[in-house]
Amino acid sequence: MKYEKHIFICNNQRDENAPRVSCGETTGNEIAARFKELIQEHKLRMRVRAQRTSCFDICEKGPIMVVYPEGVFYGGVNLEDVEDIFEQHILNNRPVERLRLHFEKR
Repeated sequence: MKYEKHIFICNNQRDENAPRVSCGETTGNEIAARFKELIQEHKLRMRVRAQRTSCFDICEKGPIMVVYPEGVFYGGVNLEDVEDIFEQHILNNRPVERLRLHFEKR
């Protein structure tokens, strides 16, 4: 694997009349930008990557992001949460439980 951590942040944007909200309409783009700033500040560019992605189809829990290789999904992420996720999960391998989404196995 090229990256130690790979962060995907939903920035999907729907038409304003769509029945579901979109992460990109709330703070998805700002969240992605802040992660990129933190990666640069910590000189982790070749070890950690943050990128925007399209819909994860769990919009009602958004804004959504996921960190790999662990596959940890976060929901209801605000710009203020980014530094906490970066410090705890990206730097110290401890997922932020208050934002973590858990899914039932089918």
